[in-house]
Amino acid sequence: MAGKFRIRRGDEVVVRTGRDRGRTGEVIRVDRESSRVVVRGVNIARRHMRPSPANPGGIVERELPIHVSNVALRDPSDGRPTKVGYRRMEDGRKVRTAKRSGDLLDD
Repeated sequence: MAGKFRIRRGDEVVVRTGRDRGRTGEVIRVDRESSRVVVRGVNIARRHMRPSPANPGGIVERELPIHVSNVALRDPSDGRPTKVGYRRMEDGRKVRTAKRSGDLLDD
């Protein structure tokens, strides 16, 4: 059961737990059904692929999904993990903000 996601594709996140703890990367894909995100350069697995007409085969590295609870948004001001807050702008738009610094996350 997926709830409200505060992390979107293109966000810079910090891994909070696991083997890649402390590493940062960009969110490539968000899977709302399983509450997981794929982060570029994090949680990399090596797969041995058999050659085919479309694929030369060999050892291929790819990113595997991480549960959304194990990543946190990266604060734009100091690079540390932060929670996400929301603020209404003067023109009526609702934008995401970093709770740590108050900086805007959306443009």
